[in-house]
Amino acid sequence: MTNTEDRRPLNSRNSWWAKAIAQKIAARSVTPNQISQASIAAAFIAGLLFFVAGRDAGYSRMVLLALAALFCQVRLLCNLFDGMVAVEGGKAEADGPFWNEFPDRAADMLIFAGIGLGIGHPGLGWAAAAFAVLTAYVRELGRATGHGSDFSGPMAKQHRMAIVTMAAVISIGEPYWDLQNHVLWLGLWIVLLGAAATAVRRSLRLIRSMKTPL
Repeated sequence: MTNTEDRRPLNSRNSWWAKAIAQKIAARSVTPNQISQASIAAAFIAGLLFFVAGRDAGYSRMVLLALAALFCQVRLLCNLFDGMVAVEGGKAEADGPFWNEFPDRAADMLIFAGIGLGIGHPGLGWAAAAFAVLTAYVRELGRATGHGSDFSGPMAKQHRMAIVTMAAVISIGEPYWDLQNHVLWLGLWIVLLGAAATAVRRSLRLIRSMKTPL
């Protein structure tokens, strides 16, 4: 991650707390690639927690869902700090572009597949993961063809994690409403449809850009 002009626009990157934490991390022996790899571990834990929670109907389900929501946010924090340590911290590595992209795709699959398997709708989980990956593919296709990275929504990475985190938190109260996994099911559908709309929107914007004379 050395191109500062082609990065996902994040307000949190300019916050005082993010800068302070990134500076402390950069001062240590931690590399940006290690932070990116940690995001896969966080996503795996989140997916596993979602899987177990989906099959649990007791009070332990509440704890599992709360932890799953937490690790979804840990995944996002890793995604924030790997770039900041690489760029602002001056610790970019030659293979950084790979570790900047691959963990994100793996993380989406681990989380959405975990939810789908846990609630008994594996196809829905994998479909949400597939469309999430497709949004990233179109973005990278634009960058690879010289038209820049399109980070537009309505269901970019941060939006997907916001929906999943919100669904997990709301789902904690489902036993009081005599429901079971309905909120997570709805969350997956929102992610799937939103990611599909995002892929279509980015594709149309890319096509227009390709047809526009330079």
